[in-house]
Amino acid sequence: MYVGRFIVVAPDRAAYRVSSRSFPNRRVIAREGALTVAPTEDAPETDNPYISYNCLRTTTDGEHAVIGNGTQVDPITEKLDLGYPPRDALAESLLALDYEKDDYDTPRIAGVVGEESYVGIVRRDAVLVEAVAEPTLVATYEADAPEPIELNATDPDAMARELYDAEFEHPVCAAAVAADESGFETGFYNGA
Repeated sequence: MYVGRFIVVAPDRAAYRVSSRSFPNRRVIAREGALTVAPTEDAPETDNPYISYNCLRTTTDGEHAVIGNGTQVDPITEKLDLGYPPRDALAESLLALDYEKDDYDTPRIAGVVGEESYVGIVRRDAVLVEAVAEPTLVATYEADAPEPIELNATDPDAMARELYDAEFEHPVCAAAVAADESGFETGFYNGA
């Protein structure tokens, strides 16, 4: 089954996977305190604004991590840095940016991990933001409402690999974050 890009958010960790039929030449790179989805060196030129973005950032105070499938990660992180509650930062940013205006009306998905953790999606027909008490999946297609799922790994590199290897079609790359004693640890996997 093809569910597109998806996230899994748990109370203490989160992971994101890029799945793509149209733009498979992408990878996750560590850059300036963020994990960024970017084209590979052999990727064809494109003017598509949805190809490259920060998919994971942490707040300046180290209290929250934000994960998502697009540019919404930046304003969510900035609102958290300004003191917004996680639910409000997530809901306001998703609502303001709306779904992606591409050929598929692709939803924006995002999650916040912290003292309280949330997952959210903005689709053409709805905005959903829910607190998470267990690993919760939301995807851009098919599974486009939060639903429980297993996430066995707790180490960020292992979580990224677990999502990359999940049964959903067309994996490209994955990123993950986990809370630890000093804040958050991140990891990623770009395939073999």
